[in-house]
Amino acid sequence: MQHRIVVLGAGYTGATAAGRLARRLHRDDVAITLVNAEPDFVERVRMHQLAAGQDLAPRPFDEMFEGTGVALKQGKVTAFDADRKTVTVAALDATGEAKGEELEYDTLLYALGSGWNDQGVPGTAEHAHEIASRPGALRLRERLAVLAAGESVVVVGGGLTGIEAATEIAEARPDLAVALAARGGLGDWLSDKGAGHLRRVFGRLGITVHEHAAVTAVEAGRITTGDGTDIPAAVTVWTTGFAVHPIAQATSLEVSGTGQIVVDRTMRSVSHPDVYAVGDAALAMGPGDKPLRMSCASGVPGAWQAADAIAARLTGGKVPNVPVRYFNQCISLGRKDGLIQYVTADDRAKSAALTGRLAALYKEIICKGAAWGVAHPLLVPARRRRVVQETVVPEGAPVGAAA
Repeated sequence: MQHRIVVLGAGYTGATAAGRLARRLHRDDVAITLVNAEPDFVERVRMHQLAAGQDLAPRPFDEMFEGTGVALKQGKVTAFDADRKTVTVAALDATGEAKGEELEYDTLLYALGSGWNDQGVPGTAEHAHEIASRPGALRLRERLAVLAAGESVVVVGGGLTGIEAATEIAEARPDLAVALAARGGLGDWLSDKGAGHLRRVFGRLGITVHEHAAVTAVEAGRITTGDGTDIPAAVTVWTTGFAVHPIAQATSLEVSGTGQIVVDRTMRSVSHPDVYAVGDAALAMGPGDKPLRMSCASGVPGAWQAADAIAARLTGGKVPNVPVRYFNQCISLGRKDGLIQYVTADDRAKSAALTGRLAALYKEIICKGAAWGVAHPLLVPARRRRVVQETVVPEGAPVGAAA
């Protein structure tokens, strides 16, 4: 009987893991099913570009996974029972109606990712735009397209997503009054060189910066900061972090306070040895025993780790334990400028940084490389091994003890 592997979510991490599993395990021994709500791959790291009016190349999953043996199931995950080892998927039938289907698994790889987080700020859900999803980016794109010259756009959030959104919009629409509201200082986590370059780019693009300005309310036409200041905003773009899919929190899995599945260094659930989690959905510890941040930079290596660990445990091989670490933070500042901040293994800024057009090219290569890797799973070196054993964890033993 084939070992049933179900992968939930086909973003960077889920799609990468599914393709890698198909190259690690013998097709006769496993049935790999990849579940995703959309029929094509979404380059989430480019949503700010989509919102600013650029078109992205389509990447259909049926083409990407043709010949791999991975079965695609388009539908929305509506329920997950970690004890019964089942997943319920709402898929469209031939008539276009959603019909629930229950999938059983032997091993589950959970990669449902995250969405925007309104942080509970009043008015955000009603009046702000998000770019954590393709539908959100497209809605913002439509809204920006009808803005008249001189109208105001305020990006809330001074992290990587906020910086990229503000610079992309300002470059694409120099006729708009673009501003950024940050809880702290602009780029205050960067090196002196990186922060200095960021300020120069913001100045060149005419972006107004409101520093140390925590937003406490969003209304139609304005935002309000903690000191009571009202800032005009014909459009508010909300980029203050991400919230994970809520399904895992409703299960018996051990999760963090943020709803992330707690995993060991092989991305395996600490409470359910048949469940792995990768990407934003996982709470994994990195160098210095610091939680890995939600990012493609840690998510994709985590997906490699999970896929190789699953394959090793099923085939009796040695379970890899390669630490996931950071090397740099890649920030696009429009299409013509960028910032590559080199960091320590635990994500603290070093003094060195790459800036300007070369940094923009570097970031573009990284983005294209990530999408290319997902879109070409057949080019992962094949080491297909036969399933010889299933993971058995003795009662009372730590989850990571089984090989």
